[in-house]
Amino acid sequence: MTLFRQIYTLLFVLFLLVVASLGYVQFSETQSFLTKQMESDLNNTSHSLGIMLVPDLEAGDIVGAETLINVIFEGGYYQQVKLTWLVDGKQQVWENPVTIEGVPQWFIDLGLFKTIKRESTITSGWIQLARLEITAHPGFGYHELWRTMTNAIIVFSILFLIAIISARVGLTWILKPLHDIAEHAKEIANRKFGPDMQVPKTVELKSVVQAFNSMSDQLKQIFNSLDEEVGELRKKNLVDQVSGLPNRQYMMGRLNSWLSEPKSGALMMAKFDWLEEVHSKYGYQVRDETIKLLSDKMKQHLDGVATSVITRIAAYEFAFLITSSEHELTSKYLQTLIRTINQEISKAGCKPNEQFAIGIAERTGQMTVTDILAQADNALQKSLQENKVFHWFETSEKQLFTREQWREHLSNAITDGKFKFKWQPILLNQTESILQRELYCQLEINGKMVHAGQFMPYVELLSLGSLLDRCLIKTIHSKKLLDRNFEPVAVNLTFQSISDKEFHQWLDKFLRTSTLRERFCFDIPEAAVYSDPEACQALCAIIRDNGAHFGIDHFGRQFGSMTYLQNIRPSYVKLDQSFAYYDDNAHSSELCRALINVAKGLDIEVIATGVEQETQLKRFALLKTNAYMGFISPPVAVE
Repeated sequence: MTLFRQIYTLLFVLFLLVVASLGYVQFSETQSFLTKQMESDLNNTSHSLGIMLVPDLEAGDIVGAETLINVIFEGGYYQQVKLTWLVDGKQQVWENPVTIEGVPQWFIDLGLFKTIKRESTITSGWIQLARLEITAHPGFGYHELWRTMTNAIIVFSILFLIAIISARVGLTWILKPLHDIAEHAKEIANRKFGPDMQVPKTVELKSVVQAFNSMSDQLKQIFNSLDEEVGELRKKNLVDQVSGLPNRQYMMGRLNSWLSEPKSGALMMAKFDWLEEVHSKYGYQVRDETIKLLSDKMKQHLDGVATSVITRIAAYEFAFLITSSEHELTSKYLQTLIRTINQEISKAGCKPNEQFAIGIAERTGQMTVTDILAQADNALQKSLQENKVFHWFETSEKQLFTREQWREHLSNAITDGKFKFKWQPILLNQTESILQRELYCQLEINGKMVHAGQFMPYVELLSLGSLLDRCLIKTIHSKKLLDRNFEPVAVNLTFQSISDKEFHQWLDKFLRTSTLRERFCFDIPEAAVYSDPEACQALCAIIRDNGAHFGIDHFGRQFGSMTYLQNIRPSYVKLDQSFAYYDDNAHSSELCRALINVAKGLDIEVIATGVEQETQLKRFALLKTNAYMGFISPPVAVE
């Protein structure tokens, strides 16, 4: 029982006792008063009637005496009048059939008033004429007592209702700070650190509110310090101090992560020998300042062309990873890069289109990090040998289909639901039991199985993401994949679905009608949280309100604050696969541990991804992750 109900019940009982006590006192006093009043009235009537009967009794006028008694008897509440003549012993009795109107019979049957009689002798001088006996009728007492108590109950009831309503309103107002404290405590328990509560005027609650505000501020500072620690460790381990760009270690991790995802794009490697000339002419300070300015300009100009990762991998070497693009967009990116470099070369006093070279390798088919690095480096060396500004690595592999053919195949597959599925178990560290299964889709075209890495780039390019996600979710439901196991099934949402309000409405309606919605998990890429936070929060609210679950994919990939975790409250996060490939040194472990502590500090499960070897699994186990996934436990066909 809540404190409000306890206090309210106590006040209710106390007021009920007070009202009952007042009612009892009122009842007793009224009953006593009416009894005395009936006794007094009976005495007065007996005395008065005795005096009035003397003349008639002396004269022997029986008719006159009867008339007088009838007048008195009929005008009052008397049950019986008995007159006995002492001369001859003759007795005359008057009975009154008076009924009590307006009083319930059960009240009369309580017998609240005793029978009251008065007997007197009528005399004339020393001569006794007759004996008069009068019995009072209790109707007057019952009638007045019932009327008085009925009015009192009505008044008490009104006062009782007013008092109870006033007590409820008053208690609600008085205990509002306590309710706020309870809600604030729940938010703190859920790792939500909102604004401080307003300090109430109640002395007893003031210290409690101040203590909670202090505790909330301290926990917020702890979380912020963890977030700052992550930022500092990233700068120390993954950022080049001169350029402010990510370093070689970060690029290697991103390459591994990028090649494990269904993406398209290209890798460019560039060597800027003109920076050596700047160094020889002006010294290392000017060279470093030139590198910083060049890095800022490249980020400024290239980010508007395509999504990319720009890194400094050596003193005068840079790498550009375009994570999603076709040949035309890559060419545009290359031209923008060359133009930006020439502008900075001119500012440094060097000749444009000289002393720098770029090698480009496009992602094709199933590639490893070694493959694409070798191709990009080969193209760079070719550019240096031929003294050209850039060189494309030539590949003999042909595209499966043209863009329009992909549009036709994908549109038909989405319309007809032709996708086939694999799922990969996510295993708990301690028990090896399955936490959830992540779903992957494949597509059979002209008798050949095409994996997601081949068609997903065209799904994004052709803006078919939300249609594909709808198709996959409906197929999961129609094929009853959720009924095959008790574990939840994780679905990777595309960027388009996260920003598509129509998809939000459709998903809300779908989850409301699904009986197994609690087994749906939706993976949201961390990049989407930073690029469109409002749409992401709206989608997360829909998923949470309908009883499904969601998590953050590629957690820790973006260089940004982790405070978004407090706003969207995911059930789990999946560490970016790049953490599985970082050097196994103390600094990398510190960064990974700090990221994990940020999530676990908010009671969010942490899943390690990209685990392929036992050594990687042991390293993540030491970092206290909850579960893991990777080709150490590969995907299997759903069928």
